[in-house]
Amino acid sequence: MLHLIKNLLSPSPPATDEIPEETDLISLTVAVCILLLEVARADDEFTQEEQNHILQTLQVRFSLSPEEARDLIEISTAKREESFDLWRFTNRINEALNPGEKRKVLEEVWRVIYADGTLDAHEDYLVHKLARLLNLPHSDLIAAKLKALRDEREE
Repeated sequence: MLHLIKNLLSPSPPATDEIPEETDLISLTVAVCILLLEVARADDEFTQEEQNHILQTLQVRFSLSPEEARDLIEISTAKREESFDLWRFTNRINEALNPGEKRKVLEEVWRVIYADGTLDAHEDYLVHKLARLLNLPHSDLIAAKLKALRDEREE
């Protein structure tokens, strides 16, 4: 899988117009990873709790080994540094996921925010921005937040 991620991010275009389905999944995986990293760094603190939560989320949600998850974070960080904004990543998610699936992504964003136990103003602003970019109504934003908080209390 890591080989596919690196191929996706290489500067050379694919040989055909068709992109294999697995490559689509990987680009979606990179897009989701970038959103999780972006919100973790929104308050200028990337805590160990946030790092651990993102690693665990990537492993569980995308069936990655710990090493693959770390590689994905490294690749996603490099991809984000090449971009001016988040639109291309949220657009990829919008193309691939239905509203319910996008709400699950937003739930993961909220879980990263609360991984360190606090909600910073920058994190709050960013999660609202992400909900708008994902074309999700405010009610879905609140539902995702409440679900993330409920799940955290149950753990």
